[in-house]
Amino acid sequence: MVCSNSVLSIPSSPYIPFHFPLFPLPNQQFPTHTKTPSTMAVTKQNLIPLFAISFLLFFQLHCSTTSAQAPAQSPAPPGPPDVTKILQKAGQYSVFVRLLKSTQVSDRLIGELKDTDDGKTIFAPTDKAFSALKSGALNSLNDEQRVQLVLFHVVPDYIPFSQFQTVSNPMRTQAGDSGDGEFPLNVTTSGNTVVLKTGLTKTSVSGTIYTDGQLAVYRVDQVLQPLQVFAARSSALAPAPGMSRKAADVDGNSKASSLAMQNLALFVVSVIAFALSL
Repeated sequence: MVCSNSVLSIPSSPYIPFHFPLFPLPNQQFPTHTKTPSTMAVTKQNLIPLFAISFLLFFQLHCSTTSAQAPAQSPAPPGPPDVTKILQKAGQYSVFVRLLKSTQVSDRLIGELKDTDDGKTIFAPTDKAFSALKSGALNSLNDEQRVQLVLFHVVPDYIPFSQFQTVSNPMRTQAGDSGDGEFPLNVTTSGNTVVLKTGLTKTSVSGTIYTDGQLAVYRVDQVLQPLQVFAARSSALAPAPGMSRKAADVDGNSKASSLAMQNLALFVVSVIAFALSL
């Protein structure tokens, strides 16, 4: 194999060729290139994009390192439970959900569950329970009475099902005073049965809809009717107890007859006295 002392050219740029021999001969000097102004200008032009790329790579590496070292943000704590969403998911509570929203009690409950640690207990009547009320009973209530009705189903404490036997009667609700004639709600238990009495309503807790340690929602098959709302309306609309309309009319006629007899007797006595005086 014959090796020639040829020269291999490797261009380092499109403008500046560099030559070196594959096998340098003795005392052979490498060619030197004189830097001309044009060569220096070309070199600077090549360095500018190289410097820009290096800067971008360094900036990207720095940002990646900074973001990797930044601590991950912890997820926001969950908000308080929404009673209306719980009941909508359970189904068959549309009337009570509508009352909760129209009276704005649902928003009030969310705020109170967020700000306090006492919790809430809610007795939710089914749609069938509302349909069992007298016709027009709900429509005849004013705004204040509707709020009282809804709040009568809310106890301002979290009561697990197993703790109803320890509740003191009358149990306080958010409707107001639990005294007689106001908003009393009494609880009795027998084994696993919990009975609620309002003075107008007697029903049992028929199931647990939701419980999480802060909020308990129980199903009831009758609307809890507070005395303050429904007893007052009944006494205003109904006749006096034990007296029918016919009996009232007879009693009124007898009183009129008695008064007429008294007037006649006074007239006779007056006539006799006048005759004796002549």
